[in-house]
Amino acid sequence: MPEKRRPGLRPLAMGAVLGLTLAGCAAAPEAVPVSAQENAAAAQCGLFFDDFVYSGPHDPALAEQGWRVRSWAGGPGVAGASWDADNISFVAEDGDRLLRLTSSTDGTPAGTSQAELTFGEEKFHEGTYAAKVKFADEPVSGADGDTVLQTFYTITPLAYDNDPDYSELDFEYLPNGGWGARAEAFYLTSYHTYQRDPWKADNTHDVVDRSFAGWRDLVIQVADGTAKYYIDTHLVAEHGGKYYPSSPMSINFNQWFIDMSGHTGGTSTYVQDVDWVYYQQGQTIAPDAVNTRVGEQRNAGIERIDEVPSTAVC
Repeated sequence: MPEKRRPGLRPLAMGAVLGLTLAGCAAAPEAVPVSAQENAAAAQCGLFFDDFVYSGPHDPALAEQGWRVRSWAGGPGVAGASWDADNISFVAEDGDRLLRLTSSTDGTPAGTSQAELTFGEEKFHEGTYAAKVKFADEPVSGADGDTVLQTFYTITPLAYDNDPDYSELDFEYLPNGGWGARAEAFYLTSYHTYQRDPWKADNTHDVVDRSFAGWRDLVIQVADGTAKYYIDTHLVAEHGGKYYPSSPMSINFNQWFIDMSGHTGGTSTYVQDVDWVYYQQGQTIAPDAVNTRVGEQRNAGIERIDEVPSTAVC
């Protein structure tokens, strides 16, 4: 995920305006009934699901599934901040098991610790991506106000500046503003490419300017030259043309700090939770149908599955 410097906010692509509530967003299409035969076929090819039932960041099953807990330095975020493996945990809540990302800062780079869980292989391309994520507007401890960023995103590594095979699709929530946005802004961003130094991004983005604290169902449908972003079944952004992903990507979650500008003293700690993540290769699945399919996996006692081939063809 590159270190980003955002342009000023612009209206939503669907003709909406900043300050839009989800009641004004376009509703998702009707869910297409899924037959048992279709479900069986999906289970054989192109399905990825993880319910995040692990004992901790060093659980061997986590690496076996393909996840990497970040502990290496670098961007995005505050230069000199750390990424610590122990900032990733798996917690029990209301009979469920959740992935938890914990990040903290004392207002200095050396005192800033960020969190990331990344899938180690770029093999996800066209199809439907989804995750259930809990965003927070306030820290669990310490003073509020830090420019923290909470995410679910997909990405291809940048091989060189302006690499045309680079791809990135982002859900990025800023509870305390940043990148020129006022507090509580949700960015939906698609990248064509970028260059590192001097920074120059070739991307397109939409912004919904309101709080999204609490549990949210996030879906991206990538098909037919368009990436469609949904929040809680509502269509909030559509990006196509050169911003359509050109190469397979990895799936990732992270929580980091844009800068130190909002810190007011002491140590502040922020938490982002994830209930599950889902991907189905080559199928455009309505957001409410995603929840049905996730429920089927859970009812069958499946905690995790990866049937997505390393090549583009099953």
